[in-house]
Amino acid sequence: MTRESLGIKRIEALHYFVHDLERSRHFYCDRMDFAEVAISSEDLETRGGERSALFSAGNVNILVSSPLRDESRAGQWLRRHPDGVGTVIFEVENAERTFALLESRGGTPMSDIQTYTEAGKTLKTFSITTPFGSSTFRFVEREEGYPVMVPGMTNHGEAKGGTNRYGFDAIDHITSNFETMSPALLWMEHVMGFERYWNIQFHTNDVAPGAAEGSGLRSQVMHDPHSGVKFANNEPMRPFFKRSQIYLFAEDQRGDGIQHAALSVGDIIESVRGLREKKVEFFPTPGTYYDMLPGRIDSLGIGKIDEDLGILRDLEILVDGKGKNSYLLQIFLQDSAGTYDDANAGPFFFEIIQRKGDNGFGGGNFRALFESIERQQVGQGR
Repeated sequence: MTRESLGIKRIEALHYFVHDLERSRHFYCDRMDFAEVAISSEDLETRGGERSALFSAGNVNILVSSPLRDESRAGQWLRRHPDGVGTVIFEVENAERTFALLESRGGTPMSDIQTYTEAGKTLKTFSITTPFGSSTFRFVEREEGYPVMVPGMTNHGEAKGGTNRYGFDAIDHITSNFETMSPALLWMEHVMGFERYWNIQFHTNDVAPGAAEGSGLRSQVMHDPHSGVKFANNEPMRPFFKRSQIYLFAEDQRGDGIQHAALSVGDIIESVRGLREKKVEFFPTPGTYYDMLPGRIDSLGIGKIDEDLGILRDLEILVDGKGKNSYLLQIFLQDSAGTYDDANAGPFFFEIIQRKGDNGFGGGNFRALFESIERQQVGQGR
């Protein structure tokens, strides 16, 4: 059953709560080449009890906040979780219509619509609770010309930091982990109006039946047909349910939540090459993946790809697809806890993706990521 669209236009931003704002500033500006475009005003810090900075590259916006007071939203999050994405912010066509649809479908708004006026332009916004652990969804309708992305923040006269030399374009999709994902899928279908898009499941038992240990997952992607916004959702599989890296994420996150966000680029080779030069760390891919890659490309029916396989091996970029000349290229950054060698930095990470005719999720790469994370956890004695 197709439900009336909420009028979502895009994922506008992620609101990330952290212990150390300066550490995040270094990561986004110095390593990822984002620009810092705005900072919280003194009045906003006094009212909200947290200090914030907005980092942007292309259409990717990451709002990062750290607490000044324990009772702030950031403070509340960090009492319950490590650093992580506390809010997904959507731009919508009409906030009143979105609010009415969500409430009529059983959504739970956290307040009435709030309206802000600045420079003669208006912004309307509200938030709802979700099944995504402690994360909320915020919806924003912004009149063209409204001068700041977030009310109460102050734009820098000239953006600080990077120039987006790695070509980040937009948030392609968001991936979340659940101990049981059915409630979230039903909520996304019946409240958000999303539809089922793609799914996969696999287990180490598939290739090693009867093994004394192993793990697996089920994944279901939901999408908004109107905007193309996509959410991938994972849960652990039996046997060895508690050995799954999805279950271990829940231990690290101290609950369900957002595992990673994928950032689209136009030239992943140049992006990854530059990021590696800046010492950005990625989940490793074993050489055997590339030994088998020519056969996989052939079996998937992709045919010839544009990229040199030797360069992909050197940079550890993954390839997947379905059908002739239709494929995608992906790589996954090390999670924040690994990047900073600090469990309080949390298990969230970024993916970089370049789509070349394939709008799916790459089942082979999905499994390669799963196995890469598990190799790291085994190395940590987990």
